[in-house]
Amino acid sequence: MTTTSVRSTAPLRSTAPRLRAVRRHIPRRSRRSALLTVLTGVVLVYSLLPLVWLLISATKSQQGLARSFGLWFDRDFDLWHNIGATFTYQDGVFGRWLLNTLLYVAVGAGGATFLAVLGGYALAKFAFPGRRAVFAVVIGAVAVPGTALAVPTFLMFSKMGLTDTPWAVIIPSLISPFGLYLMWVFATEAIPTELMEAARIDGASELRTFFQVALPLLAPGTVTVLLFTTVSTWNNYFLPLIMLKDPDWYPLTLGLDSWNKQAQTAGGEAIPHLVLTGSLLTIVPLIAAFLLLQKYWQSGLSAGSVKE
Repeated sequence: MTTTSVRSTAPLRSTAPRLRAVRRHIPRRSRRSALLTVLTGVVLVYSLLPLVWLLISATKSQQGLARSFGLWFDRDFDLWHNIGATFTYQDGVFGRWLLNTLLYVAVGAGGATFLAVLGGYALAKFAFPGRRAVFAVVIGAVAVPGTALAVPTFLMFSKMGLTDTPWAVIIPSLISPFGLYLMWVFATEAIPTELMEAARIDGASELRTFFQVALPLLAPGTVTVLLFTTVSTWNNYFLPLIMLKDPDWYPLTLGLDSWNKQAQTAGGEAIPHLVLTGSLLTIVPLIAAFLLLQKYWQSGLSAGSVKE
């Protein structure tokens, strides 16, 4: 009986050092977690501080901007008055700039997303001669910044007579090498080849297979590319700067910059409160788009990362 009891307690004694070893690692993990939390908080404050400053500054009048602290409200809350003045200043040109930006995003970013989906699907699911060459061209195009192509694009469009027209902004926005590459990678993992073969056996055409079988599976990636192209087109500044001269075709970025610079001209009126309010109104649609499409965007980024 004594021997049996000693043997039965031996495994318990052998596990005691392991339990102590686990306990030693717990404080280290907690310290690492605390450090990560602090760093995340610092990044969060650094990211949100400009937005908070912009929101607070948009509630102030022109005099309030000068007499109050930047990160606190003035005694007069003029947000609604500033919004109304922004839309009525210079005969309501801000509304025209907003419509121009929506046009460039709807046609340019929407068209770029559609072309990226078509191209990515074709490159991922069809074998054809020169496929590797196309891959090399796409990767090279991703590495080239858009500003490097702005001047050659302007020279080409000027010879075609398309400068100072909406097409000078829309046509270059239709090309998104990064979106094409992203859809290529996403379509490779998201669309099973067996599913396409089953649709073809059932008599579905290639067009029907794409719209009814492949396109629903590509929805997360499509939304992801749409968000990227929308943000890129919405914030586009350099291309409209060299392409457009008529203020009636300005996007919001170029229009607000012209308001900001008019105080530096002779007889120009300084309107910093309207510039800040217009900047706040400019980012509201982007924030709304990210919040509404966040779940699709996150699933699009993570799709294909785990192999079953």
